[in-house]
Amino acid sequence: MANDNTSTAVSASALPLLPGDWELDPLHSAVNFTIRHLGIAKVRGRFSEVKAELYVGESADDIKVSAEIALASIDTGNADRDAHTRSPELLDVATRPTMTYRSTRVSGKGEEWSMEGELTIGGVTRPVTFAVEFGGVVDSVIDNRRHAGFEAAGEIRRSDFGLDFAPGLLGEVVKIQLDMQFVEPQGQAG
Repeated sequence: MANDNTSTAVSASALPLLPGDWELDPLHSAVNFTIRHLGIAKVRGRFSEVKAELYVGESADDIKVSAEIALASIDTGNADRDAHTRSPELLDVATRPTMTYRSTRVSGKGEEWSMEGELTIGGVTRPVTFAVEFGGVVDSVIDNRRHAGFEAAGEIRRSDFGLDFAPGLLGEVVKIQLDMQFVEPQGQAG
C-alpha cells in the first residue's frame, strides 16, 4: 500500500497518511468485476452502492479497511441481465443483500503490497487477498482536503461462496478491481 522502496513493512509514516478515519469519496471510487461468459468472452460490471472505511494507525498492524457493497446495485450495462442476476435463481439479493470485506493484514515492500482479509457473501466468509497499489496523496482544489488514491485487484471463486449457479454459462472465477479514493479526516489536513 505504499511507494516506499526502502521499507520492508508498511508504516503510517511510509504512507503519507495522517492517522485517523479516512472517509470514502464515493464519486471517485468504484468496485468493478469481470467474469467469463460461455468461456469465450468477458462480461464486465460494477456495483454502484459502496460504503468503505479506511483507518490509519501508527503501524501496518493498525491499518484497517472495511467495505460493504449492496449486491442489488449490480450494473452490467444490460437492465434485463441485471434483473435476472438479482433474482433468486442467481445472486438472490433478497437473502444475500450485501457483500462485506474486512482487512486482517497489510504487508509488502517497494511497490508490491497486499491486503489480506475476509470476504462475506450471504453468510459465507472466505479469505481474499488483494494486490494493492498506492496512487498517492494530493490536496483537492474542489474541497481543500487531502485525498488518497488506491487500486486493488483480486479474484474469488464463485463456488467458495455457494454461488455455483449457471456452470458452463458463467465462469468460476470473478476478477475484482477496486479504484478507491479516501479523504483525510477533518481538521487534520497536512
